Amino acid sequence: MIRSELVQKIAEENPHLYQRDVERIVSTIFDEIIQAMADGNRVELRGFGAFSVKKRDARIGRNPRTGESVKVEEKYVPFFKTGKLLRDRLNGG
Repeated sequence: MIRSELVQKIAEENPHLYQRDVERIVSTIFDEIIQAMADGNRVELRGFGAFSVKKRDARIGRNPRTGESVKVEEKYVPFFKTGKLLRDRLNGG
């Protein structure tokens, strides 16, 4: 599912809301999640999962084409851990 499909689904299930308002709501939710993670905070949506940021230390990698050693800088990556309800649904529970 892509963002526009999510907006369409929410708009269909809530005919009292204008589509532009639904788009603004979805954008606000995503923007707040992104901002919280950028600030180093964890975002938990009960039953769905938790978004957090993990630090990957600098290391020496390898270019797969040439086999040459390459220095990889430290970086922060998003991490998602599923909630129990989501995990149970995915596994037929």
